[in-house]
Amino acid sequence: MGLFDSTRVLAGVALIIVGSLLLLPSVAPNAGQIFTYALVLAAGLITYGTWLVGTSEGKPTV
Repeated sequence: MGLFDSTRVLAGVALIIVGSLLLLPSVAPNAGQIFTYALVLAAGLITYGTWLVGTSEGKPTV
């Protein structure tokens, strides 16, 4: 069984990518207040995506 055979892993990777893309506008010099709030959402998506990928196997997590 490969890494990308599970839908749980694919969903986790997708959340990590979307969360990472949400981080990019906030590093611009003229970033508005809305992008500061997007950091919270981005961090949550990255955290949840990482959890999905990390717990996708039947073995105990490290």
